[in-house]
Amino acid sequence: MDLGLKGKVAFVAASSQGLGKAVAMLLAEEGASVIINGRNRETLEKTAEEIRATGAKVLSVVGDLSQPKDRDHIISTVLSELGKVDVLVTNTGGPPAGQFESFSQEDWDKATQQLLGSAVGLVSGFLPGMKKQNWGRIIAITSQAVKQPVNNLILSNAVRASVAGLMKSLSNELGKYNITVNNVMPGYTETTRLIKLIEGNPAVANVTSEIPLGRFGQPEEFASAVAFLASERASYITGVSLAVDGGWIKSIL
Repeated sequence: MDLGLKGKVAFVAASSQGLGKAVAMLLAEEGASVIINGRNRETLEKTAEEIRATGAKVLSVVGDLSQPKDRDHIISTVLSELGKVDVLVTNTGGPPAGQFESFSQEDWDKATQQLLGSAVGLVSGFLPGMKKQNWGRIIAITSQAVKQPVNNLILSNAVRASVAGLMKSLSNELGKYNITVNNVMPGYTETTRLIKLIEGNPAVANVTSEIPLGRFGQPEEFASAVAFLASERASYITGVSLAVDGGWIKSIL
């Protein structure tokens, strides 16, 4: 299936590794020019070389999206180099695990900047270009915790839900500009983040018994869902929160 992404420009946040990297790789394979971002220059450049090996055009921009100055620099660099972003995929690493009383107000403020602030800043930076061309895709990578909180992840449970609220609200505002806005909720997927969760809480390793498909997901499986929502084929899908979780979420809707 041709997803209609050839010639599109896609920015994928936090894409030097994990889910972001898988998404960037697949969008590049589908013909999009890709901008990748991460805080570690060495890791980011290694990923850029992997993407270039597919023949795709890639721009790597180092910076911490939770920091306004870094975020502004990233946005201005992207617009200066490529002129526009057609597909925006917001994404960040997860905040630390823990229960309510283990976190200070500073921890809450940091998590809010990391998850919500980065998404708001990126949308603000790239939305004018989408509106001008009357086409765009905004996709947030959040977590299954948006619909079913995960024990010992209170920061992620609370703040990622606010990102989902932002995306739903934007979908109502931006439909008239032919811009779709969706939220994708990864479940337990084999990434470095999952490995760290298992190290901090060995019980997580046994969670496959709660997943109807009986296994952890692969980053490439998640990336396929994001690529579809980014495509021309998903032109009448907006305002949804799509779980890619092997059936872990138990709610009907």
